[in-house]
Order: sequence, then C-alpha cells, then structure tokens
Amino acid sequence: MASKKGARIIITLECTECRTNTDKRTPGVSRYTTTKNRRNTTGRMEIRKFCPHCNRHTVHKEIK
Repeated sequence: MASKKGARIIITLECTECRTNTDKRTPGVSRYTTTKNRRNTTGRMEIRKFCPHCNRHTVHKEIK
C-alpha cells in the first residue's frame, strides 16, 4: 500500500543555551516536539519556550 504524505510533519525543538551554559539549575537539554506545515514553513523554526534546565525562557531551534 502506498502511504499518502501529508503537509504536516513532526519536528523536535532543542534549547540553544543548554549546550553552552554550564551554570544551569539541572544538567540536561530541554527538548519539545511539535508539528509544522512543510509547505508554508520550509525553513527551520525558532520559538521562545521555557527551559526547565535553564529556568527561564530561551530560544529553541529545530533539530534534525
């Protein structure tokens, strides 16, 4: 059976400051999953979201 590819795909957003910041509250990297429309948003997404490891809102970028 051939599967029909939809326009929406699941992406992972990762905190950009968790990799470089050593003075974090807890060790680790914050990641969120969401969906995006690949026809409307062709580039990589950047969203400001809360990072529980940094304990503040930071920029989360789309990773592969």
